[in-house]
Amino acid sequence: MKLEDLKGKTVGVCVSGGLDSKTICCVLKDAGVNVKAFSANVGQPDEKDINDIKKKMAPTGVETTIVDVTKEMADICFETVKCQAMYDGGYWNSTGIARAVTVKALLPAMKKAGCVALVHGATGRGNDQMRFERYTNVIDPKFGVYAPWRDEELLKKFPGRTQMVAFLAGRGIQAFVGTKKKYSTDGNLAGLSHEAEDLESMETSMRIVKPTMGVWPDKAPNKIEKIVLKFEKGRCVAVNGKKMTPYEVMLEVNKIGGRNGIGMKHALENRIIGTKSRGVYEAPGMEVLSQGLKFIYEGIMDRRSTLLFQQLSKLVSDQIYDGRWFDPATRAARAAIQVWADKATAEVTLGLYKGNIFFESLKGLKASIYNEADSSMEASNGLNPHSSQGFAEIQSVEAKMLAKAGQICAK
Repeated sequence: MKLEDLKGKTVGVCVSGGLDSKTICCVLKDAGVNVKAFSANVGQPDEKDINDIKKKMAPTGVETTIVDVTKEMADICFETVKCQAMYDGGYWNSTGIARAVTVKALLPAMKKAGCVALVHGATGRGNDQMRFERYTNVIDPKFGVYAPWRDEELLKKFPGRTQMVAFLAGRGIQAFVGTKKKYSTDGNLAGLSHEAEDLESMETSMRIVKPTMGVWPDKAPNKIEKIVLKFEKGRCVAVNGKKMTPYEVMLEVNKIGGRNGIGMKHALENRIIGTKSRGVYEAPGMEVLSQGLKFIYEGIMDRRSTLLFQQLSKLVSDQIYDGRWFDPATRAARAAIQVWADKATAEVTLGLYKGNIFFESLKGLKASIYNEADSSMEASNGLNPHSSQGFAEIQSVEAKMLAKAGQICAK
């Protein structure tokens, strides 16, 4: 859609309360568009009061609706952990996770308010533009989408933040550029992503980021903190013996993991549009839950299951990144992963220490295929060592034939 297509129509703008949000809303109003603003409460740890967004947007004269999706965010966090779906560099794609929840929740609210199109302020160089539009397209193919920062006229008018500040100042709306930011941040219940500005230089250390959800490992306590996680069918239901809802679990593990310097990651990821992007990520709770469940999965999976799980996990991770959470391939992969998750019921104890996670103990895993007697190097009632003789002889047939055929290269 183009700006002229929206004249006289009602649109819903996804806002954060920042400079871009205010500018877009004012530009749309000037163009004769009926503007309504919407924001999702996705459990942003960097937002003290979600209702502050309403106050920030008020000077534009646009009414802002806040939709609470913290419950849905906790659920998708659990599902992502269940799939162990980490993206490039082994980090948790918290922003990609949140976009699925955000668009699914905001579209009904926008339609109820009479909106015919969703407006997003994502840059034309990033991933979120694709996620916002794809989720809108698959959830409601008839609902329109407008991307201001792909509009040539707007890009000419607002090549940078200085022009936006001047534009808003002309309407009596204060907005300060201030000193150059070191990086930009996007956050939700799953974690925070930091990128752009100073982080774009590969000569800049990832440690310029000031953690919001915790601390850098060197600032963490000088002792191991143990945490007990109880899982039922791949989902954490209790922390340190206390039963909790998924949302409560996420808040608790974020707090515990954060104070121990867990979950700080760096990645040079491959974007949807083919470019490379550098990011520094915080996801202490996701990392803690993931490692706990990983130890349980290791107890129940045979070698072929492990290989298939890893392939499915990567597929789900890529689907999340590409804005395809609701696609049939994602649903099929998650359904397959649930076969193993159904057996992932146990209590695991972890030791957290300065960014590291140690295995302490695993109890109550009825589906475990680990047998101490079979694995023992000492005399036991497990696997009979003599039984391996026949297997070794069978293996030798192929090995010798390959060697005789000249197909082995030992250089």
